[in-house]
Amino acid sequence: MPRKLSSIAPDWWDYTTLDADLVRDAAALTPEKMLKLSRPGFKVVMYDSIEEFYLAEALEYITAWRQSTPDNPVGICGPIGPTEQLPLVARLVNDLNLNVRSAHFWGMDEWFLDGREAPVTHPLSFERADRELCFSRIRKDLVMPDANLHFPKADTAPYRRSWDAGVRCAVMQGGQGDVKHWAFNDPPQRVGRHKDAPPSPAEYRKLATRVVKLHPLTVAQNARTSGGGNIALVPTMAISVGPVETWKADKVSIWQAGTHDNPFGQRLTAYMISKGIADTAVPMSLLADHPNVQFNYYRGGLGTCAVRMR
Repeated sequence: MPRKLSSIAPDWWDYTTLDADLVRDAAALTPEKMLKLSRPGFKVVMYDSIEEFYLAEALEYITAWRQSTPDNPVGICGPIGPTEQLPLVARLVNDLNLNVRSAHFWGMDEWFLDGREAPVTHPLSFERADRELCFSRIRKDLVMPDANLHFPKADTAPYRRSWDAGVRCAVMQGGQGDVKHWAFNDPPQRVGRHKDAPPSPAEYRKLATRVVKLHPLTVAQNARTSGGGNIALVPTMAISVGPVETWKADKVSIWQAGTHDNPFGQRLTAYMISKGIADTAVPMSLLADHPNVQFNYYRGGLGTCAVRMR
């Protein structure tokens, strides 16, 4: 039986093409049932306060960077969305007098405009946000040199090489978007040989850092969360770290405060990963095959999937 068309964008694959029974089971999850989705290789963690949530996210940077030495450098790959942890990272480094000069950082993604990466002067530039919210706030005697900061560019080759240059990625952090992506690993378009079925998880896993076209829902979400609702401000293409690099990270840690994805989405991906259901219409579900994944939730941001007219 052919899969249904997307309810959002018929020319794309996305979570609205899933089986109705899977959707029903995910929507029925309570926070208590979500905690029970933990299994070997996948852990669900809840935080009762938003302050504790972002502090724990910031501490993942500190834990990773503390392992770094000049002979055995260690880094972290971090997101824009959420960003609230970034000033906390700088504050912790400074207050702990932590020398992170041997440590590394990979940005997850960047906008693609006019044939190149968005310049740091662009109001939505991810590199600009990382620098302004974190790295420019770390004391100069403690911060790593610019050569240790790896931001994806239109020419992806240097960024891709940095993942094989002898630096261990202790953790890749991420958020989850409305379309159930990490970074900009969006669902594929419904074209060519993928018109009737999305690519297999094995095929999608072969994707490395690349320029991508964004699902319409991703464009709308970024306008909502970062652009004041101005969809025209948001680029429709981006550069994204790929599954190839993701599987080079020791751990994948996803942080969901309830501001980027909705109550249903936060439940759906945890359920699919827990049950080993990998489907490229829901890219985050591919993490079911990663050996060390942790989903972190702010309990107050989980909401409910019950119908409520407003």
